[in-house]
Amino acid sequence: MNLSKKIKNKKEKISVVGLGYVGLPLAVAFAEKADVIAFDINQKKVEKYKNGIDVTKEAGDQAVRESTAFFTADESKLKEAKFHIVAVPTPITKDKKPDLSIVESASRSVGRNLTKGSIVVYESTVYPGVTEEICIPILEEESGLKCGKDFKVGYSPERINPGDEVHRLNTIVKVVSGIDQESLDEIAVVYEMVVDVGVHKAESIKVAEAAKVIENSQRDINIAFMNELSVIFDKLDIDTKSVLEAAGTKWNFLNFTPGLVGGHCIGVDPYYLTYKAEQIGYHSQIILSGRKINDNMGKYTAEQTVKKMINANKQIKGSKVAIFGITFKENCPDVRNTKVVDVINELKEYGVEVEIVDPVAIKEDLKEVYDIETINKNEVKNADAVIFAVAHDEFAEFNLDNIKDLYYQDAETDNDGYVLMDVKGLFDKEEAEAENYIYWRL
Repeated sequence: MNLSKKIKNKKEKISVVGLGYVGLPLAVAFAEKADVIAFDINQKKVEKYKNGIDVTKEAGDQAVRESTAFFTADESKLKEAKFHIVAVPTPITKDKKPDLSIVESASRSVGRNLTKGSIVVYESTVYPGVTEEICIPILEEESGLKCGKDFKVGYSPERINPGDEVHRLNTIVKVVSGIDQESLDEIAVVYEMVVDVGVHKAESIKVAEAAKVIENSQRDINIAFMNELSVIFDKLDIDTKSVLEAAGTKWNFLNFTPGLVGGHCIGVDPYYLTYKAEQIGYHSQIILSGRKINDNMGKYTAEQTVKKMINANKQIKGSKVAIFGITFKENCPDVRNTKVVDVINELKEYGVEVEIVDPVAIKEDLKEVYDIETINKNEVKNADAVIFAVAHDEFAEFNLDNIKDLYYQDAETDNDGYVLMDVKGLFDKEEAEAENYIYWRL
């Protein structure tokens, strides 16, 4: 086939389908070495990229502005490419089942524009079997071509960690797989163009698919254990962070901490694995238990906030809580599946007015997905409680002195204490309590 050589010599093109947190950095990176067609169905997003605005913050405005990638929302442009990378989201439904509608739609788009001699590589997180049992039949149906004869398919799970400045596309080993040895070798060579640390060749597509879902499932389970410990220690009036610092002095103690587990990966991928397990008659024990714990932590945080407000003699109904941070993780604009929304919704059930401050979050996505609007930090006044839910670097300017400016400034209520819910442990517990804070952290 030798497609990789043609791509290196710019005689054939690469297409990247889906320009989100995974696809955009891929398109920008490949464009430094090859001719790239960067496709997304969202015309507004494409226009922003054309104007040098990186809405994901993963590649950066300058890199997007200077990129030679051809940004387009015109599906027919895919016909010009021979190596297609599908990097679209694979979310879950409200009842926690895999939602493959987006990857199926992307497969139809690629299939309609597929030509002989092409390779299609999927990066979307799926359960073992999706690429071969669902995606390939769609490609064949739409193209009229036969997989294995007219075109080849592979799977290379995305490993991009949004907001991470250290672990980038070029510094993370890339797992690659193909339907046969020829496609595997070609796919490996293409990805080696942008991955400095090299690739790992999985023995099959299903192995690569499985590797992806267990990576995040493993992390999910470990964080769930920490969250469960946090609940237990809170009931025992023991500070969890202090316990973990003590236990962490042992060389083989795993460095996990409690937190709100959201986002498009850790909070989603385990359900893909358990769904497939149930299809073959196995009901997950550990994985679903971990998910249940983590899915409940937003509600738990809200309940603890209400309890601390009661301790401070606050009237709950009609009170005001200011929440700092709503993205699913620090220094990342992504609000998909953020568990901070669970905190907000639960507080509203108690009749609490909630204000959100987040200079990092994509405001359009917040409005569209959750109908939530943010305010500037200098607009926060007369709060009855403050929650620091996400550890954005931009919140580093806050200290235990200036946080007090955010609260209701009534001399009679000041003595009852300032309710400070420090989800990520940004502040010193002893100092906070000495400063008349009613302090809590996971």
